[in-house]
Amino acid sequence: MVRQMLHAGYERAPLPPVRQEPPTSDTPPVAQKPPAQAEKKPVAKKRDPFFDNAKYLTIVLVGIGHAWDPLRDDSRTAEALYFVMYTFHMPAFIIISGYLSRSFEGKPNQVKRLITGVVVPYLAIQFGYTYFMRWANDDPDREFHFQEPGFALWFLVALFLWRLTTPIWKSLRWPMPVALGVAVAASVTPSIGGDLNLMRVAQFLPFFVLGLQLRPHHFQLVKRKQMRYIAVPVTLLTCVFAYWAVPRMSKAWFLHDKAAADMGVPSWVGAVMYLAIFGCGLVMTACFLSWVPRRHMWFTALGAGTLYAYLLHIFFIQGSRQFDWYEMDWVDHPLSRVAITVLAGTMMTVLCTPWITRLFRFVIEPKMEWFFKRDAAAMARQRESVPSQSQGGTGRRPGSHRRPK
Repeated sequence: MVRQMLHAGYERAPLPPVRQEPPTSDTPPVAQKPPAQAEKKPVAKKRDPFFDNAKYLTIVLVGIGHAWDPLRDDSRTAEALYFVMYTFHMPAFIIISGYLSRSFEGKPNQVKRLITGVVVPYLAIQFGYTYFMRWANDDPDREFHFQEPGFALWFLVALFLWRLTTPIWKSLRWPMPVALGVAVAASVTPSIGGDLNLMRVAQFLPFFVLGLQLRPHHFQLVKRKQMRYIAVPVTLLTCVFAYWAVPRMSKAWFLHDKAAADMGVPSWVGAVMYLAIFGCGLVMTACFLSWVPRRHMWFTALGAGTLYAYLLHIFFIQGSRQFDWYEMDWVDHPLSRVAITVLAGTMMTVLCTPWITRLFRFVIEPKMEWFFKRDAAAMARQRESVPSQSQGGTGRRPGSHRRPK
């Protein structure tokens, strides 16, 4: 199944539809519908609950993973689960982001959505994050480093660059090998600086490119009942291996934010480790997606608010660390990890709710009509629709006149 996912995009294009022969003279002509009935408004594309469910579950895991980070040093089991989660939760989220970006072609409305839905939220949250850290860390002189993404904001920079280069990846004959080459090269290049967090942008790139190559029938492979059964022993073996690897590995391998030399290993080891972790990420992502519900659930609608949860949870996570919440006595209790997990999941769920999205839409998804030129094609279509609307829906062609009395 993973092999089929990797080879997505190399399939032959379907043959063009067979040309229909014109009707013979014996065949009566089919009456054409009036323009008013023929031109109907396009039906809005229905959202797939599977992807909304997957987005919600992955964003919950993101919040839980950030909440678990300070607890790893006290528990080998917690760190093993941390390793397992970081193997797939961001790869799964990025693969889905790539799959949902397949239609990006750089059209004016798409560029507008990219700016208002990615660039503007990044600038706004980075600005607010700087002021928040000034207050929480008692550092009034903290500078505005817009070229250095704050905590977890690297994803918006990466998403902007990935989506902007989507037409390039769609035009290549072998996009996956090229993306893997870029990622491996980055993993052995310590000179890549921290500006725009380009190390992560490059190392997570193959997951996005893979999402661009996938088609609906590839996701049908992980929806099979047999795949759900296979995912159980695979996940258990992964947990056992992660428990063994805890004292022998660094979590930096899963974060993809450092080069091999920065972790004190030769370049060839870094390249091999990257490819191994990439393969594990694909396998665990397939296991995760096999368990994602296919039908509408109580949390399906929350999948539309995952960007809000991702951006807003930054302040809660950083607040818990800056104000030493993990130093409280109750955190040392064995059941505290369960409680923190539940609290993190609840926090991410609340941040996905519609009332949060409505409250912060002016920051995270502003319309900004004043900032962009009007689309000439859209304006032309609007002008053409005005005469037909003025006819009162009578079905007359634009330019036709009433018969004088």
